[in-house]
Amino acid sequence: MRHGQGDHIHISLDKQKQPPYTFAHRKQYLSSYQKILVKATMRKRHPQTNTGEPDRVREQQSLDYGSASRTDELFRDPAFMENREVPVHRWVPWIAGFSARFVEDCFRLFLPTCPARRYRVLDPFAGVGTTLISALQAGHNAVGFEINPYAALACRAKIEAVSIDLQQLDQAIAEYDYASRNGSRTAVGAIPPGFASRIPFFSPQVEGQVHGFFSFLDRVTPQALVDIFKVAFGAVMVGFSNYTYEPSLSTRPGAGKPLIEQADVHAAVLAKLRKIRSDIAWLQSRRASSDAPQGVVHLMSFMEADSVLKPQSVDLAVTSPPYLNNYHYVRNTRPHLYWLGLMDSPNDLRGLEQNNIGKFWQTVRGQGRIDITFEDSDLVEVLGAIRETRTDKGVYGGGGWANYAASYFNDLYRFLEVLSRCMKPGGAAVIVVGNSIIQGHEIKVDQVLGRIALQRGFTLERIEVLRTKRVGASITKSAVRRGETSHAHLYESAVVLRQAGVTR
Repeated sequence: MRHGQGDHIHISLDKQKQPPYTFAHRKQYLSSYQKILVKATMRKRHPQTNTGEPDRVREQQSLDYGSASRTDELFRDPAFMENREVPVHRWVPWIAGFSARFVEDCFRLFLPTCPARRYRVLDPFAGVGTTLISALQAGHNAVGFEINPYAALACRAKIEAVSIDLQQLDQAIAEYDYASRNGSRTAVGAIPPGFASRIPFFSPQVEGQVHGFFSFLDRVTPQALVDIFKVAFGAVMVGFSNYTYEPSLSTRPGAGKPLIEQADVHAAVLAKLRKIRSDIAWLQSRRASSDAPQGVVHLMSFMEADSVLKPQSVDLAVTSPPYLNNYHYVRNTRPHLYWLGLMDSPNDLRGLEQNNIGKFWQTVRGQGRIDITFEDSDLVEVLGAIRETRTDKGVYGGGGWANYAASYFNDLYRFLEVLSRCMKPGGAAVIVVGNSIIQGHEIKVDQVLGRIALQRGFTLERIEVLRTKRVGASITKSAVRRGETSHAHLYESAVVLRQAGVTR
């Protein structure tokens, strides 16, 4: 097995031929053994693009929807866009999510069939609740962690849907419909304190209606209905704003689109409310609230899970941590956080950035050198190459990006430590990640994650390539962030881990 730059490790079964055993040999042996295990779990060599032709890429990972799923898949397509027509899951668009069908495949593969037993399913990065809602619909208890208050709001509203009083919801929707057409269509209000945007987020005619919506919302009770109304508004608000997702949030003029001078805000919100109401009725027809499994989402970092989650209490974890692509999940929901009253000041935003996996390039690029805190010679080599790329660009060169990648993997190392304490003996974890191309250097995140998991005591069952991606420009479209040309292709994988011990 090759190791490093020209060093070779020889593993002999003849004790007389073995070299003296030293600590250095042990570290080298374990590192090589981990590499063998990780590569052995890969079901397929590095995937090709949709056309099968080499693709020359010069960017950080783009969140491009053009993709090709595997044809011999163990799992179905994980893309969140599959949820667009699935009841409950379709309430909130979420670029960082995966599909309900993928989660169902995880249940089929890793939860033994036992009608009399309710398993506990965990999502440490819950997003808008795909794993949690899929678990509840399958009859399992569910627990999630989410640091973004807007995503956590969507989770909570979906979890509470099974116990919503439909008559109360119908009355609230009818009253809102009446108010929006009879004197309360607009109201006087102010932009949320602390919220600022490059251009007015809403045009004046639109903003008056927005204030009219919140004026009505002040009269809505109970809180569960307020949550439903906020989720409906949040799901459609960008559509009548002067901003757009490309896929990062940017001004419409910057994306070559006209401003939204006029729009029927109330019609958009009412249409979403009625779709949500239909989904709630569908959900309640399938399971009575008295027989419903228990679900909860904690508005906190999973790194603090020990304070609310008992050790060895989780049967299956299905999750997808933020990718190593610097997509700013927090900033792209900033309008929702302010307008829905979930954030009061920029200090709240900075707190979310610090708690995010990797802490974002913008946060760590100017800090002193950050190295990984665990053993991984291959990763050290790649990070070193990134650090030496475009050194003349200061924090915009390789040093800042190497800091970001090192912070990301240090956080993943901590994440797996916490996860290992939560899992029952024999419990499985399915973690969806994507590779990354930073300054022209590919980082195979799935393989690094597999090696980290082995260090944390997990068994690595397999790494399953889920789909490939065709990409164009970087999500930032900034030339200073592009390094050398790479022949790598972007792909997503499911890393399947198993906790040591026998399933209880």
